[in-house]
Amino acid sequence: MTHTVKRTLAILFMAVFGSALLYNCEPEADSLGEQLFIDGAAEGNVSSYDLIAYNIDNHDSIRSDASRLVEVINTSGISSSRFVLGAFSEGQFGMQKASYLTQLRMSTDNFSFGTTPKVDSVVLVLRPDVVADSVATLPLKDESILVGTETVPVSTEIKTYPTSFTYKYGKTKLGPGGTHTLMHINVDEITTFLDGNDVAFKRSNVVVGTGAALGSTVFNGTVTSKTITKKSDNSALFTSDAGIRIRLDKDFFQTKILDKNGKPELMDAANFTRYFKGIKLSVTDTDGYLLQISPESMEMIMYYTNEKNDNGTITRPQSTFKFLLTGGVGNARIGQYEYDRTGSAWAAARSSINETDGDAKLYAQGMGGPSIGVKIPDTTIASLKELYQKDKNAIMSAKIRIYTDAATWSNNYKRTTDNLMIIPVVKDATSGLLTSSGFISDLTAGFGMIKSYDLDKNPSYYDFVVTKTVKDIVEGSETNKTLLVNTGKFVLTTAGSLGGYKFTTRAFATERGVYVGSDKTNANRIQLKITYGTKK
Repeated sequence: MTHTVKRTLAILFMAVFGSALLYNCEPEADSLGEQLFIDGAAEGNVSSYDLIAYNIDNHDSIRSDASRLVEVINTSGISSSRFVLGAFSEGQFGMQKASYLTQLRMSTDNFSFGTTPKVDSVVLVLRPDVVADSVATLPLKDESILVGTETVPVSTEIKTYPTSFTYKYGKTKLGPGGTHTLMHINVDEITTFLDGNDVAFKRSNVVVGTGAALGSTVFNGTVTSKTITKKSDNSALFTSDAGIRIRLDKDFFQTKILDKNGKPELMDAANFTRYFKGIKLSVTDTDGYLLQISPESMEMIMYYTNEKNDNGTITRPQSTFKFLLTGGVGNARIGQYEYDRTGSAWAAARSSINETDGDAKLYAQGMGGPSIGVKIPDTTIASLKELYQKDKNAIMSAKIRIYTDAATWSNNYKRTTDNLMIIPVVKDATSGLLTSSGFISDLTAGFGMIKSYDLDKNPSYYDFVVTKTVKDIVEGSETNKTLLVNTGKFVLTTAGSLGGYKFTTRAFATERGVYVGSDKTNANRIQLKITYGTKK
């Protein structure tokens, strides 16, 4: 390296060194610090400090109403959402089952279904994300179907698509290389009014009554699209996008809807949501996998006929009526989660949480499962302050490194690159509740928050970038707050910016993991990694 380059780096170091804050708008907080140590411009010293890390029991409950099932937001409100359906069991966290509760509305208030309307069929359509380029087209099927009162020869084309692995978590296959795990889905009438203004209907452990069993299906991991073409003129009689189609009880809808034609129950949304209180989607399984689905893509379609008098000729043409299930119309929606922790490792760990010295193993799980609290010991902060004030050692980089526990979390369950997040919190002295007022300062300054490593290995590990956070404490006057680690990630806006620290995917994040905590006998224990620079 030339003398000029060395001198330039040295000047750069001095410019940074003279400031209490070391940041720019680069996406990675470490990048500038690493440049300062090239070819002798400065010495970089890396030190590791033990942390106090402990489990936080969220009592298997979380806010999971429509305002929390958010995937993307825009300036005018929620842009898209997710809910979870399924069940999954394993030894570390036990059994987790996810159901979905939703109101529905008439697409047109006080709609007239005509004279003597009669239900032909009712179908609920769920549309999980699919792998679009893995389509399989079945041979055309020639058949005859009844259209109104006429039997019509048709050709039916069916295409199948596998659902995307991105939105599945758990045992999706029956053994290595086996067939897809079956999911047994039920649809039931809800008999409890879902009062979106009541806090009881905002949390995942909500209890509701159910009435009529409306329908069921067995989902094998693939979805189908269908096109029915009339043979006489090649006109399309019916088309459907790829989805799970669940046939519902037509007699129920005859009594519940068409027999109330013109009655007050169907007059407006206020009456209707108290009359037909909603539907519950659930599974009968206790082990399998968890599947994320967009509620915005759901449809409930009723096919019916009514009597028409065409110049003295009585006909019964077929019509369709859609019920509104999407969140944009204000329907109450809740992710309902059940747990059975019996015999699990978390059941034992939650009974002996040590906030003073930390826990040896740390458990993190979305959808109301446990979180992790992390505290930098005050003695460590005092030591770092002394290094800064007396020896003028400038902190170049700070990160919290956390490893998965090789002994207990050696499995093939999905490990995502960024599905952990960290926020500063304060514990209320009276209630004991943890509260936060925003992001860590690194995130608000525009630095990346988390890096993941060795996701295909055992163990994997993650680094949380906390450079500015630590410098603000050591070189400034910020309070040394507890940091809360949750499963999930911060929700982005449609423009790609952060939507706010309260907007996260935690309410429907299916991932979980066991990590090494404050175990002094384990080389992979959670630690604070500090890189500081000393001028030669």
